[in-house]
Order: sequence, then structure tokens, then C-alpha cells
Amino acid sequence: MKKNTKTIFGVIIIVAVIAAIIPTFLKNKIEYVNFTEAKTRTKIVEVQGVWMKDRESKFENNKFMFYMKDKDSTEMKVVFDGAKPNNFEVAEGVVIKGRVKDGVFEASEILTKCPSKYEAKDKVTN
Repeated sequence: MKKNTKTIFGVIIIVAVIAAIIPTFLKNKIEYVNFTEAKTRTKIVEVQGVWMKDRESKFENNKFMFYMKDKDSTEMKVVFDGAKPNNFEVAEGVVIKGRVKDGVFEASEILTKCPSKYEAKDKVTN
């Protein structure tokens, strides 16, 4: 094989690998949206917000149900097929992954942002 033929063959292989990887990456990309936008999406999205402690939350039939408010103050019922995360009560924020179905956000995953024990509590002034 000539050197020029090997180079062309190598470039074709690289292009083919990139062409195979890009659709997979785009398919698995999960976007951060608010609840209003989540209602219009059919694929899995992430919504960031806070747990509404004053609203009902319960665990029954192996499902954890709670209400959450997104960054735009839109409230929605969230149902997670699993147990409540251990640190849920102390979380500063919540990120849920899933999709909206019949007006309820069906979460496949719950991530919590807890207060950092490394942040300064109170600064002492002199």
C-alpha cells in the first residue's frame, strides 16, 4: 500500500468513528429545563429546584412523592420510583431527572445539594 492510500484509509476510519459517536452523544445529552419546558419535552430532562416542605410528601407502594418548586417558582408534583434519599430533609436544592407524564414529573433519579460543612458559619468581626 502506498503512503497516500494509508493516510486516506486512516482518515476514513477516523471520520466513521466520529460519525458513530456524535449521534450517541446527542441522544444521551440531558438538558436542564424548568417545569414549563419539561412539559413540552418527550425525552428525559433535569429540573433544578427546591423541595416544598410545607406541601404533602409521602412514601407508599415503593414510591416517594413530594412537591418541588423550580427556579421560576413553578410548582409540580414529583413521583420517584424508589425511597426518599437519606439527606433529603437537609438539602439546599434538588435536581430531578425524568419526564412529565399526565401533569406529574416522573423522576428516574433524585440528586440533592446539601449544605457544605466547609462554608463559614459566621465571620467574627473585630
